[in-house]
Amino acid sequence: MTTSFHPPQRTLMGPGPSDVSPRVLEALGRPTIGHLDPAFIGLMDEIKELLQYAFNTKNLLTLPISAPGSAGMEACFVNLVSPGDTVIVCQNGVFGGRMKENVERCGGTAVSVAKAEAAFDRHPEASILAFVHAETSTGVASDAAALCRLATARGALSIVDAVTSVGGIEVDVDGWGADAIYSGTQKCLSCVPGISPISFGPRALERINKRQHKVQSWFLDMQLVMAYWGGDSKRAYHHTAPVNAMYALHESLLMLREEGLPAAWQRHRQHHEALVTGLETMGLNMLVAAKDRLPQLNLVGIPEGADDAAVRSALLSQYDLEIGAGLGALAGKAWRIGLMGHACSQKNVLLCLSALDNVLTAQGANINSGVAVDAALSCY
Repeated sequence: MTTSFHPPQRTLMGPGPSDVSPRVLEALGRPTIGHLDPAFIGLMDEIKELLQYAFNTKNLLTLPISAPGSAGMEACFVNLVSPGDTVIVCQNGVFGGRMKENVERCGGTAVSVAKAEAAFDRHPEASILAFVHAETSTGVASDAAALCRLATARGALSIVDAVTSVGGIEVDVDGWGADAIYSGTQKCLSCVPGISPISFGPRALERINKRQHKVQSWFLDMQLVMAYWGGDSKRAYHHTAPVNAMYALHESLLMLREEGLPAAWQRHRQHHEALVTGLETMGLNMLVAAKDRLPQLNLVGIPEGADDAAVRSALLSQYDLEIGAGLGALAGKAWRIGLMGHACSQKNVLLCLSALDNVLTAQGANINSGVAVDAALSCY
């Protein structure tokens, strides 16, 4: 007989989704109201302001897309790329590959700024430079400021994937001069999955308004979406927004503002350093150079004698702890350990190190047993 679904209580330390704060879960359960209710429209305006804070921007066209981060990616491309345009995509992981796929459908280590510059030399007609700021598949951060400056200097727009970075490391849309940027709610914002914050700058908005070809996606056509998320009190119906999910997003953004962006970035850095100290003392290798590492997504080499799937299965069944498998070329060679948002805490760092130590020791893996937790504690 089918009964109500009651999920197990997990600690989520993979590449996302991350643990959701009890405050956010409580907000999710509040009474549903209409998506054109005056009270909800007031909430929409507050969400836009809070997103501007999270993105470090004054862009008026800053709003949440009612779909996951992949839709935010697609919204940037379908609104800014027209058939025949040349687009330079910086590909340093799986999600850079998804950017490339988006460009093709439109018709038209960290990322090397020099390689991007060389690509502009070969294709001076390029109108867009697209890159991933925080590559979730590899745990690598790229120099967003330098890449955005390069795009501007070459007369191109920049599209930035900040799905894993917002709330975890510095994101400065206005300071970088980024033209379009998108993120996701399920990473360092610690909200439920399914929403993609997005922001378009003045140059991107000008291109949207001057398009000669109709946007290939009706749902993601920003000229239509703007009529619903616009600045005045009268909103045109576009779609039924996920009302309760918006309550959750509002609460998560409120929590970020209460903590303050610099404090949130420092918290991720502090717990990352403790985790890395414990892992390296255990004898595991970090696969990304220290200067390029994402504090919120740690790529760790699988030690000799360890069975990738068996380790992750044991962590889940014995400790209710989820860590991520390697993606793409790193499958079977690495684990991705997330420290994102609400999950980024001393408690979770120590749980992860203790559980991983126990499981690897039981498997007979080649590690230094019983030393990781004390090493991490020394960082606190």
